[in-house]
Amino acid sequence: MSADQPRVHPALVAGNRIRLSGYEVRHFRWTVHERVGTVMLDRPQRKNPLTFDAYAELRDLFGRLRHAEDVQAVVVTGAGGNFCSGGDVHEIIGPLLRLKAPELLMFTRMTGDLVKAMRHCPQPIVAAVDGVCAGAGAIIAMASDLRYGTARSRTAFLFNRVGLAGCDMGACALLPRIIGQGRASELLYTGRAMGGEEGLQWGFFNRLCEPEQLLEQAQALAHELAHGPTFANGLTKAMLHQEWDMGIDQAIEAEAQAQALCMLTEDFSRAYHAFVEKRRPTFEGN
Repeated sequence: MSADQPRVHPALVAGNRIRLSGYEVRHFRWTVHERVGTVMLDRPQRKNPLTFDAYAELRDLFGRLRHAEDVQAVVVTGAGGNFCSGGDVHEIIGPLLRLKAPELLMFTRMTGDLVKAMRHCPQPIVAAVDGVCAGAGAIIAMASDLRYGTARSRTAFLFNRVGLAGCDMGACALLPRIIGQGRASELLYTGRAMGGEEGLQWGFFNRLCEPEQLLEQAQALAHELAHGPTFANGLTKAMLHQEWDMGIDQAIEAEAQAQALCMLTEDFSRAYHAFVEKRRPTFEGN
C-alpha cells in the first residue's frame, strides 16, 4: 500500500466511523472535549427528570457512540446539584395511565433500549452522581461502567413506591452483580434511598468526591480512559458484559480470542517499545 492510499477503504469508514463533537441534541446537553463526551441532564429546577423525548434522544446518542471516532469515554451527570429524579411525573407518568398494553410495552422497551445502548457502546461510561438519583436516574447510574458519587447523593430504585415491580430496565440483572443479591433485593423491594457512604461501602460507588469537585474528577477519570488503549478498553467492556452468561471454560476461551486481537494492535507494540525505552506509552486506539 502506498503512503498516499488510505489504510481503510473510504466506504467502510463512512459507514462505521462518525464524529459526534458536533452532534446536536435538544433535551439535554452534550459536549465533547479531548475525546471525552459529557451528557448533562439539564432541567435543574425539577431535579433533571426525563421525558419521552429525552429517553429516545439518549438511546439514539448511545447507539451512535458505537461508531464514534472522536469520543473514547463518556461522563453522565446532572445540573444543579442533582443527578436525575427519574421519569417526569407530569410528562411521562400521567400520560402512561391513559395508554393500553401495546403502547405501554413500546415505552418500556424504549427505556430498556437505552440501557442496552449504554452497555453495548464500547466507551467506558462514568456516572457523576450528586444529590437525587432516583428511578430511571438510578438505572442510568447503574448501567454506567463506573460511578463517582458524593456523601449527599441519594440513590433510590423507586419503582416499588409507585406500585411497579423492581424489575425495570434490567435492574434485577445488573444491580445484584454490582452490590450483591441481598442488598439489591432490599433496595428493589423497599424503594428506599441508598446514601453516598452506604453506596461506597456496598460497591455501588467507586469513589466519593466533594460536590464541587465531582464532575472534574469524573471527567479526569474519563480523560485517562479516553487516552488509554481504547480498542482494548472496548473489548474489556464487551467481555465484562458477555461473560455474565458464560461458563468458566467459555469465558476463558472468549478472553483468549479477545486478547489475541489486542496483541495485533499497534497500541500493544507501542506499549512494548515505550517500556524498552523507559517512557510512558502514547496510545492511539488502533
